[in-house]
Amino acid sequence: MAQRAVWLISHEPGTPLRGTVRFSRRYPTVEKRARVFNGASYVPIPEDGPFLKALLFELRLLDDDKDFVESRDSCSRINKTSIYGLLVGGEELWPVVAFLKNDMIYACVPLVEQTLSPHPPLISVSGVSQGFELLFGIQDFLYSGQKNDNELNTKLSQLPDLLLQACPFGTVLDANLQNSLDNTNFVSVTRPQKQPAWKPGTYKGKPQVSISITEKVKSMQYDKQGVADTWQVVGTVTCKCDLEGIMPNVTISLSLPTNGSPLQDILVHPCVTSLDSAILTSSSIDAMDDSAFSGPYKFPFTPPLESFNLCYYTSQVPVPPILGFYQMKEEEVQLRITVNLKLHESVKNNFEFCEAHIPFFNRGPITHLEYKTSFGQLEVFREKSLLIWIIGQKFPKSMEISLSGTVTFGAKRHEKQPFDPICVGETAYLKLHFRILDYTLTGCYADQHSVQVFASGKPKISAYRKLISSDYYIWNSKAPAPVTYGSLLL
Repeated sequence: MAQRAVWLISHEPGTPLRGTVRFSRRYPTVEKRARVFNGASYVPIPEDGPFLKALLFELRLLDDDKDFVESRDSCSRINKTSIYGLLVGGEELWPVVAFLKNDMIYACVPLVEQTLSPHPPLISVSGVSQGFELLFGIQDFLYSGQKNDNELNTKLSQLPDLLLQACPFGTVLDANLQNSLDNTNFVSVTRPQKQPAWKPGTYKGKPQVSISITEKVKSMQYDKQGVADTWQVVGTVTCKCDLEGIMPNVTISLSLPTNGSPLQDILVHPCVTSLDSAILTSSSIDAMDDSAFSGPYKFPFTPPLESFNLCYYTSQVPVPPILGFYQMKEEEVQLRITVNLKLHESVKNNFEFCEAHIPFFNRGPITHLEYKTSFGQLEVFREKSLLIWIIGQKFPKSMEISLSGTVTFGAKRHEKQPFDPICVGETAYLKLHFRILDYTLTGCYADQHSVQVFASGKPKISAYRKLISSDYYIWNSKAPAPVTYGSLLL
């Protein structure tokens, strides 16, 4: 979904050429992709002169176009889509999106990610709709509030910089160019320092650096002899650097406490300029030993304008944050359930929220429930055959809570009741949902005082972290066989 080239052509009847190219932009990276995708049917983008002549001929805007030309005017060439094939240098350039509005011709050539012979259906070329969106956006920008030629020329001079933001590398991000102009301090094309192609635009304002560490903990617990419980932490470090200058440099250090779990399988954003080899070689595949690299993990980089993920990592923490036991027994028309949960003593006992969802698959609505909880509240969604145990923001001082009861079901009446082909009979689970702010299970944190910023002004630095549950399951210990991550996600 990209554009190979874009043109703006003023239609000027009575002049020798009948038109003038007012703006053109080619995207060499997209052109290389077109050469690969199109193979033997690839036709290169022509120069502005040949393209102008071929397009005006196809649109019947030349004075000598009054005569019938079979290749263009026959009934088999009736065009209803504003998409054309231009004959340039004996080869057909297709598809060309073009239309005339206010004596201005808007044109572009979308990338087709397949061979062009024969022409694929237009509905399969996603770049066509994006091309229309971009051209309509340019049209709206040029003529919104425009009163004279001077204003039009001013807006045309702004197009190169605006397209760097709205359509970098030929990919349309925002076709509303007026938004780009309003939200970004416009910078002239004549800059004392060369603007890198991968960084469209610059920031003007108060300098600040924001760092957010989000860890998601996954767990599969079975409480079955001979079946090992599994758990893993996946972390994401997200940054937003609002810094003046074209190429500011930032270094962020991630640290661990003395007993923190080492970070492994680290993947970094391409803007990171260098990295310690020990960071890259730390892998969860290798057996853990005392020599595992435990930081600090330093990431020097030149930040892009937008928020981005600086790095991803995994970690093998010693224990999951919440240990659980879930047992479900069928007794005639009833189910007897028992749940025990224990918060590990090393985990911060201060949740934003904590809930246990207990679904009953392939059964009718809940008609009767008797239960007892040692802590929290139980909500019953009868039609959905679902119990939600709201634990709240803290576990009790004992760090252990329990739930027990009997559930009776009616006949299954509609398809909206929960269904799962895996959870048949006694194969069932409890799923935990929780979030803890200002805490990570690995202990990983970004030291605000160690952040180094090489840019004008002293930035405000803020750092956040949180732990979130993700695919955190406790399976019925009476289930006949354990369920793995892979089978659950099918």
